[in-house]
Amino acid sequence: MSEELKRQIVLDTETTGLEPHLGHRIIEIGCVELVDRRPTGNNFHVYLQPDREIDAGAVEVHGITNEFLADKPRFTDIAEAFVDYLRDAEVIIHNAPFDVGFIDAEFARLADGPEMASLCEITDTLVMARTLHPGQRNSLDALCGRYNIDNAHRTKHGALLDAEILADVYLAMTGGQKALGLEKEQKEGDTEEGQGIRRLPADRLPLSVVRANAEELAAHEVRLEAIDKAASGAVLWRSR
Repeated sequence: MSEELKRQIVLDTETTGLEPHLGHRIIEIGCVELVDRRPTGNNFHVYLQPDREIDAGAVEVHGITNEFLADKPRFTDIAEAFVDYLRDAEVIIHNAPFDVGFIDAEFARLADGPEMASLCEITDTLVMARTLHPGQRNSLDALCGRYNIDNAHRTKHGALLDAEILADVYLAMTGGQKALGLEKEQKEGDTEEGQGIRRLPADRLPLSVVRANAEELAAHEVRLEAIDKAASGAVLWRSR
């Protein structure tokens, strides 16, 4: 697949507790597929029977109960389809060590189960957010507020719901504006606030140019240095 059509999977899980090494299990997997940075609708979503009790604190977070999961498949039943779904994609996760740790623990229970890193590239949006917004809260809810992503319907955690929200956050964090809105000229009947290009009169007054003074230039340089430091020297303008 070309770089322009890169396949990305935004993934989240819900679990019986916080520690896979204590025997806690995955009970929900939710994945949203993006191709060329657009949702395809080819999502992956399953609830899983964990064969153990769910911690009361975990139920408070996601609302999933053992009774609800009683007739659901086990991880071994969906493992092959899950591996095929992940293979060769870039998988985007918020706080990736948590979800990857649980997924690898599930794979380890299988005969010849893979490690997730052998199947796909893993991108951690929490690491990205901490680089972009050092010293700030970078939970998924905090990022929704920062990027104006509507998460009012998120009264409980849910793997597919959180993957859908994270997909919106990731696209806002990494893409910015995708279209310039210059594809067509203003049509008859359009208002000036409508779509398209609005022509300015040729006899308009020339635009005034206000140049920064020395104090403003110095303040700007201080700000650039701070951004450069926060990005560990990775900003592009310093390399030009």
